Amino acid sequence: MTNCVFCKILAGDIPSKFVYEDDYCFAINDINPKAKKHILVIPKEHIESLNEVEDSSLIAKMFEAIKKINKQENITHFRTQINTGSLAGQEVMHLHIHILAN
Repeated sequence: MTNCVFCKILAGDIPSKFVYEDDYCFAINDINPKAKKHILVIPKEHIESLNEVEDSSLIAKMFEAIKKINKQENITHFRTQINTGSLAGQEVMHLHIHILAN
């Protein structure tokens, strides 16, 4: 998707340092953090929101990535958040999971 900031980051059009990457997703630090550690886990496939997920195994793979990221970043106490739709606070219309930790 050409106007999607996450797709542009993945394509290298917008510079960003990946915290994590595998075949299915990548993770970056949020540019407007709401916690001491605020990491976004983003699928490589452009999926607008949780409502458009057709293969639930992708969500499982994203949560497996979260476990690896948390180990790598020494995060033991955290919360995850998925905003779905603009009225629920989704600002970028590309599925992503927030990891928030203090």
